Amino acid sequence: MVWQNVLLCRPKPMSVVFVIATDWTMRTAVRAELREIGIGALGMDSADDARRAIATGGPPNVMVVEATADLLSNPRIKDLVQHVPTVLIASRTLKVSLPEAPIILYRPALIAEIVARVSELLARDHD
Repeated sequence: MVWQNVLLCRPKPMSVVFVIATDWTMRTAVRAELREIGIGALGMDSADDARRAIATGGPPNVMVVEATADLLSNPRIKDLVQHVPTVLIASRTLKVSLPEAPIILYRPALIAEIVARVSELLARDHD
């Protein structure tokens, strides 16, 4: 009986969000805001960083990806965007072919808006 209560009271695993961006200011700001509200966020600037993070901890629940030609042309990033709910942060001036994603925000995107959209995707994941 005691073990059943312990199992029922065990906290849910923390959601993990990958923030993949070459723009370090956006990456660190989004990561900090997500962590502030209790969401595990990992910042990275390359597909290799994402690969290493997945190898050690598994895939993320949601991703935020800066829509640059370098990142979106990488097969690993393309595959992740196809399989993980993603918020793409795109530029109106750079012409990059955007993959299908649940949410696409265009710069200038407010950090609060990015965090709100990530929270929406996480809520869908838990339903």
